[in-house]
Amino acid sequence: MTRRSFATSTVAGTIAVGMGLRAANRLNIGIGTYTYHRISVDDMVVQLKALGITEIEMSRVEFMLMTPPSDEMCSSAKTKFDGAGIRCVSYYAATVKDDRDLDRIVRIAKLLGARNVSGDATGDMLRKIDIRLTREGLTFGIHNHYFKHKFPYESPEDVLKGLAGRSNTMGATVDVGQFASCGYDTVDAIRKLGPYLKMVHLKDVAAAGGEDNVLLGQGIARIPEVMIELHKIAYRGLVAIEYEKEGDVTEDIRREVEFARRLA
Repeated sequence: MTRRSFATSTVAGTIAVGMGLRAANRLNIGIGTYTYHRISVDDMVVQLKALGITEIEMSRVEFMLMTPPSDEMCSSAKTKFDGAGIRCVSYYAATVKDDRDLDRIVRIAKLLGARNVSGDATGDMLRKIDIRLTREGLTFGIHNHYFKHKFPYESPEDVLKGLAGRSNTMGATVDVGQFASCGYDTVDAIRKLGPYLKMVHLKDVAAAGGEDNVLLGQGIARIPEVMIELHKIAYRGLVAIEYEKEGDVTEDIRREVEFARRLA
């Protein structure tokens, strides 16, 4: 067998494996709502309905802990989601710094109807989150991130260290785009963190060392292989597309959802 024919047969085999796995277990494609951070909640709901999206993670900036939302904002958003047949299954909080933030994430998640909180914390705050969210019947996913300055959770190993000694309440919200931005293999990250997955953020980036988002499948995040790996581990949670671009993203998101659903 020539090298070229071997490569062709390998690709064909990978595709066949992916098709077989998809037939056995469809992945649940949703949206991380930071994608729509430049438009109103009302306009976002219209776009989500048009795409046939039924599950989301609430990750709009005005709902994060930096500028925590009022009870009225959360209840209003949930009413709109309910009316559109959309479930907010997870809430992205950002960094949980203290007991006050811990109270807030519980309140906000419950008002939104979310069963999971994504974010980050360090030190004894992780222990407190574990105890409190266990009592509240919620889960928490440590979210990896790329920043130009050091972030506590850049690698799969960083997340695993944060989870060491924690209960099943605690897990990982894996952002494959952010792992790629930090220079890590996204498929390896899914494989290592698979037993702890609470949420997946599906994102592609142009290159390591930056956050230039590109359409799924056009960057370095190995999106098709990531989806195959999610099938292999029989992941049942939300795969939330997140697209961080300015301006009108309507057509780009339509293409991203179409691409992801083909692989689901």
